[in-house]
This record gives sequence, structure tokens and C-alpha cells, in this order.
Amino acid sequence: MTALHELSAAELSALYRSGEASPVDAARAVIAHIGRWEPALHATYAFDPEGALRQAAASEARWRRGEPLDALDGVPVTLKENIATQGVPVPLGTAATELVPMAEDAPPAARLREAGAVLVAKTTMPDYGMLSSGLSSFHPLTRNPWDLGKNPGGSSAGAGAAAAAGYGPLHVGTDIGGSIRLPAGWCGVFGLKPSLGRVPIKPPYAGRVAGPMTRSVRDAALLMRVLSRPDWRDTTSLPYQDIDWDAMQREPRGLRFGLQMDAGWGLAVEPEVAAAVQAAARAFEAAGAVVEPMGPFMTREMIDGMDRFWRLRSWLDISALPPGRRERVLPYIRAWAERAAGIDAAQLFHGYNQMAAMREAAVAACRRFDFVLSPTCPIPSYAAEWPSPTNDPRRPLEHIGFTLPFNMSEQPSASINCGWTAGGLPIGLQITGQRHDDLGVLQAAALYERLRPAQRPWPQPPAP
Repeated sequence: MTALHELSAAELSALYRSGEASPVDAARAVIAHIGRWEPALHATYAFDPEGALRQAAASEARWRRGEPLDALDGVPVTLKENIATQGVPVPLGTAATELVPMAEDAPPAARLREAGAVLVAKTTMPDYGMLSSGLSSFHPLTRNPWDLGKNPGGSSAGAGAAAAAGYGPLHVGTDIGGSIRLPAGWCGVFGLKPSLGRVPIKPPYAGRVAGPMTRSVRDAALLMRVLSRPDWRDTTSLPYQDIDWDAMQREPRGLRFGLQMDAGWGLAVEPEVAAAVQAAARAFEAAGAVVEPMGPFMTREMIDGMDRFWRLRSWLDISALPPGRRERVLPYIRAWAERAAGIDAAQLFHGYNQMAAMREAAVAACRRFDFVLSPTCPIPSYAAEWPSPTNDPRRPLEHIGFTLPFNMSEQPSASINCGWTAGGLPIGLQITGQRHDDLGVLQAAALYERLRPAQRPWPQPPAP
């Protein structure tokens, strides 16, 4: 039998139901596997083996009574460290944070506890979630399990690495400009950025969502069934819909796909990335879908304005810190934020307005299509030690041209592996749907999962 830590959530649930394996068995297997990987990978924060085993024992008793709380009862899960869990500090990836235990679970954590999922660990992120990198002033450097010299991406760095390395089947990240999809693409896993408000989150913020990072689309759908349940604390959340998240089948014939290979700004798409994404588009076409080119809709003005807005917001937060704590912020982040000190009110207002400009441009560009295909990122992963693909705080956002607009437009968007570079690094295909069609994006991704070539074996821990 496949090792328990390698099994999907659906497979574990079936074994619990039949009695062939127990939540305690699965928790022990995942804990042991994390122990083999962590000295090299550094994907976890607040790793709690004892707590996980207590949760697993309680779940095992429920399954033996025939009273599981949910299909996910007893299934191991990790949460990004900025998703609050009661009693655990949230450092936000930076050594500048005062470590104060959280008073309550944030909505995603609360829903998973209600379902009986076993929280094994939190996962790492860079300072304030402002990097597509595993580099942090608080956490040890998180690396990519496909190549330990490469970056897992971010800001859901630990979640992407943990999913690829087999730290159990279920992982939850957050995304405000690509922070689920970029590490999913660079780590070769599936990541869904839901529609804004589909998954309640606290604190809410323009473009910010929580969503699943898993090895399969099916496991992401199982997570969405739980994560999308309502929570009054998210004042921006959508009205709850009883979506049939199990309905994964979608007939490709007649579906209209846009193929976007130029974001309109930022880094050029590298040839290996372009070839893999175009091959994925041909697979949809061969299955009966209609695929048409879609041009760029983003402009340099949009991203420069967004950059100014984000810089000033970060600078206000950082400059308000006492000097001793301010100096602990990652130097790259400080250098990026400090350039906002001279921004005036007119520039700030113009930058803020670019969120609306992106939303309108994205919705208009996508209106003719059921789904849009694009690279998740123009380039494959880069050096583990770098804070961004450019390694330049003056050009920090050049890699998010394909991901950022769909945060602002509130559209569901996913990354799924579509190939590898000659050096063995994963390449992400982004699939974006119409606003609020989260199920449709999962269905399109599940369709591609069936159409794509056989996947490579998952990476294994380095020899001790």
C-alpha cells in the first residue's frame, strides 16, 4: 500500500471508514515524514506533533463510534502562519513582530477544527507576505523540494513546499497578488485562489483570499467544501452557496478558452514556460474545446500605481515600529518600502485607483471566454536565497503580471502543473474563470488533470 503520508484526503477518509487505517496512523506517518524533510526544507512553523496526535486520537474515537464530524475528520492539514490559530502567535514572517498568542481561530482554522481535521503545523511565509519567496527575517529559509537550491515561491512558501514534499494532503495558503498560485506553480502542486469572499477570512482586505494547496484537484474541492462555509466575522464574504463541490466532471466540447501569453508588462515569458502552456492549450483543443488568443490588458501605469500604493501602506506600518523592531524587518522589504516616503496624496490616490482599473480591464478581457489559460509565472523557480526573481527592490513585482489582476477582479484562478524545465523544475498553468465560478475553475483543472501527460514521482527527502 502507498505510504499513508502520500495518500489523498479522499483515500485517507475511505481507509478510516473501512477501518484499514486510523487517523493516529496517518498522523504518525506525516509527523515522521516531516521529520525526514524539515532539516533541509524548513517549511513549518509551530510544528506540534503531540497536539496533532491528541487531535488524531479524538478523531479515531469518533470514527470507531461511526460518528465522524466530516469526511475530513482525522485528515492531516497545515495552515499558513498568517491564518490565526488560538494560542499561537502570528509573526507574519518577520522578526519585527511581537509574539502574542492569538485569542481565537481565524475562519479557515475554525472551519477545519469543526470538521475534525488534524492540524499538524503552521507553514512559513516571508516578511508581511510581501515576497514571492521563502526568505524571511523570522523563519529559516524555506526551500523548494524539487531542487533545494531553488525557491518555493511565496508568500505561501511553506504551504507550497509542504504540499510537494508530502506533509499530508491538505494545505491552506493566502493570496493577494499570486501568493497561492506562484508557489503552487513553482512547487508543481495545485493551488486555487477562490473568488474574493468565497472563503471567509480575517482580517479581510482588498484582493486577499485563503484557499487550498494540494497535490490533486479533488483534494482542493474537498477543502473548499469546508473552507467556504459561512463566518460572520468576514464582513466582505459572499452569501453562502451550497455548491456541489463533488461535481468535478465537465464536458470540454464547446468550452471557450482564451490563451494569454503576454501580460502586458513585466518579465518576458521564458521559452520552456511558453512551450508547456501552449501544449496544455492544445490538449484542451484536442478534447473539443475552442481556444483563441487573448491579448494583454494590463498596463505599466496599473502596476506602477499598485506598487506605490502597496509601498506606502507597508512604509506606514514599518515606520510606525519602534526603531529596534524596525531594524529587524528584512532589509529588502525595508529598502522597497522606504522609497514610498516621498509619495504624496495624489500619487497615493492614483495608485489606489489602479485596483479598480485592473478589475475593469480583467473582467472586460475575459468576458468572451469561459476560462483563460496563461502561464502562472513567466519564469520557473529561481535562487532560494533571493527575495524575488529580479532580486531588485526597485523592480519587485515584475513576475506577477499574470496573477495580480485576478485578485483585483475577484475572479477564481488556479495553478496546476503542466510540465518541467530541462532542469526538472515544475511549470505552472494558470486557469482563470468568470467571477464567482469557483466550481467551474476546479472542473476545468480536473479536466486538464485527466488530459495532461503522466506526472513525475514526487520529490523525496535527501539521504540523511
